[in-house]
Amino acid sequence: MEALMNNKIFAAHATASAASVAVGTAATYPLDTLKVLIQVGSTAKKPLTAADVLNRVRVLSGYSGLYNGVGWLTLGSTLGLGVRFGVYEILTAFYKDGRGDGYLSASEALIAGLVSGTVESIISSPFEIVKLRAQVASASHVKVSPSIAEKSVARPLVSRLLPRYSLDGMAMNNSVGLLSTLTPRNANISDALKEYPWMMTGSGRPPPVSNVRTPSDIISLEGWTALWRGYRAGLVRDSVFGGIFFSTWQFLHQAMLDWKAVGMDPIPRLLIVHLCFLI
Repeated sequence: MEALMNNKIFAAHATASAASVAVGTAATYPLDTLKVLIQVGSTAKKPLTAADVLNRVRVLSGYSGLYNGVGWLTLGSTLGLGVRFGVYEILTAFYKDGRGDGYLSASEALIAGLVSGTVESIISSPFEIVKLRAQVASASHVKVSPSIAEKSVARPLVSRLLPRYSLDGMAMNNSVGLLSTLTPRNANISDALKEYPWMMTGSGRPPPVSNVRTPSDIISLEGWTALWRGYRAGLVRDSVFGGIFFSTWQFLHQAMLDWKAVGMDPIPRLLIVHLCFLI
């Protein structure tokens, strides 16, 4: 590992990859923001257009709102691409081990691509969640409620609340009183309500997604598992993409080598090995 980190070619490729991801993300991120907001905000009765979304973002957040969350996407994309190609190279190294010509079939590239795409999805999923929350917040009107701190409240209880929310002891006592008439599954209703912080604010409703957009807020309110919410669909998407990407690349690469080898005398050893492998 130390030799790899001291390799100038590796360092140059890593720097170039990170820079290309950052430039590409910055150039296309406003389009991604418009796409996400149209998907989230459109309904069957009132579909949104790009002009509608752009005007709302401009009014509420300014044009800079189109870049809300760009840092998270850049970081996630950089790590994701690094993991994708890193896992692929490690797996293909095992496949090619012992083969003097270093031949790799398209089916082997497909399997390696499926695995590398799966790992990439697990790594990049938390960054996509935070990026999505930031994009939605750019087109949402955030209501900042006055913070009223109560000195008699224990700190562990208040620590579960979001920064802009405060405990309403009377509302919580009323909720406990109303629920106490029912047959409870949990004997201690007060402690059970503390697992749902919005019940302690008096609103009775979870805060809007635009108010829960930083990793600390998401983890505090929804738990660590929220960072991987919906990961199954993303895992299938990235694994299928990785498999098709690498297997297609390997197939075309081999096809071009075979095409160049046609008519050569003598026939290249690599082509002979390829034909024997197919047979």
